[in-house]
Parts: sequence; C-alpha cells; structure tokens
Amino acid sequence: MLSLFIYLAAGVAVGLFSGLLGIGGGLIVVPVLLAVLVAQGYALDVAMPLAVASSLATIIATGLSSAQAHWRLGNIVGSVLPWLLLGLMSGAVVGAQLAVAMPGRTLQIIFGTFLLLLSARMIFSGRVPEGRQMPPPPVVAGVGGLIGTLSGLLGIGGGTMTVPFMAWTGAEMRRAVGTSAVGNVAIALAGSVGFIVVGTGQDQLPAWSTGYVYWPAVAGIAVASVITAPLGARLASRLPAHWLRRGFAAFLLLVGVRMLLG
Repeated sequence: MLSLFIYLAAGVAVGLFSGLLGIGGGLIVVPVLLAVLVAQGYALDVAMPLAVASSLATIIATGLSSAQAHWRLGNIVGSVLPWLLLGLMSGAVVGAQLAVAMPGRTLQIIFGTFLLLLSARMIFSGRVPEGRQMPPPPVVAGVGGLIGTLSGLLGIGGGTMTVPFMAWTGAEMRRAVGTSAVGNVAIALAGSVGFIVVGTGQDQLPAWSTGYVYWPAVAGIAVASVITAPLGARLASRLPAHWLRRGFAAFLLLVGVRMLLG
C-alpha cells in the first residue's frame, strides 16, 4: 500500500513537470523507483534497469497527455518533427540495450553527471544570437539519435536534451518545450519495447513485470500524471520564458546531485 501511495505521489509531480518543462518525468521516476525497489530487496543491478524501463513506460501516458495539450496550444515546431522523431526512436532502442549491459551504480553516476552538465549549460548559456536557424534534416536526425540513446540508457523522456537543443537553434522556449513533449512519446515507445525484449526470460525480475517494465509502478504513476500534465502545459503558456529556463536548470541541478550521492 505504501508503494502505491509513493507511485501516485510521484505521478502527480511527473505530470506537472512534463507539461510545464517538456520533460518525460524520468528525472523524478527513476530516483523514486530505484529507492523503492532497493528497499524491497532487489540488487542495484536489477533495480536500476527496472526503474529505467518502467520510467520510460510511464512516459508514454504522460507524454501523450502533455503533447496533446501543447499541440492544441500551438507549441510545436512541426517542420523539424519527423526528422527529430526518426533519430529519437532509433537511439532509444540502442540505449535500452546499453542500460541492461551496464552495472547499476555506473548508470547512477552517468545519470547524475549528465544532469549537472545540462544544468550548467542552461544556467550559463547566453542569449541565442539573432537569425540562428534549424540545422539541415540529417543533422537534426543525428542529434535526435544521440538524445534517444542517452534517453533510453537513463530512462528519461529526452526533454532534458531536446529542450536545450531546440532553444539553441533559436526556437522560442514554449515551442521547444512542446516539441520536446512529442519527442518524449517516441522515445518512450521505442525504449519500452527495447527493455521488454532484452528482459524477456530473466528470472530475477518481480511478478507483474514484462521484461524490465514493472506494471504496478507504471500504472500508479501514469494514472496520476495524466491528470496533472494538462495543468502543467497551461502554466507553461502563461509563465515568462526566463522563469521556465531558470526553473528547468535548478531542477536538473538538484536531481543530478541527488543521484551522484546515491
């Protein structure tokens, strides 16, 4: 019962942050699920892939709700979307394979370090120069591939990378957030399938799991997050862009430090 309450509480936070910042929620879900699974007695090398895979599965529901809200609000850069999604989905499958092959603590360290670097980039980066344009489609697909690989590896929707990339190309912050929300769904679908395939036949996994996707956690988080994601999207359309940028960077910093400390 306590685990279910934790999953529901995490889902509320995931939905708000997904709609507000364009993240898939993995920044919250992975640390929470990891702590719960370790407390239940699972080894870190099993708990970490379970947390990552289940995080990606929850992003499907959360991302759909958030992406629909942003689409209705016009916060999408449609011209770049097909190429970006191609790279994101291909990379997510590769990332899932890498995550299962790595020791759990190594994944934790990579996760925390990566978030600290992103936070510093968002805090110290200057204003985007006037006239900057989106790179050619092959470049967008290549960047999407890198983002997808890291997202599948770490169980995050990709917003932590897609949002800064879109902002760097000159996209307005709200449209960067909205486009990222759509990309989160693509990453989550491809990555979840990858973790299901690679985890099939593993006998150390808990009951009610398919491969490395643990459905009780997915259900509890998804139900709560779908309800709160549209609220986050509406807040993103009303808050000043510089508030979103600073809040995004601060959030990355806090979670990164927490993961490095274990």
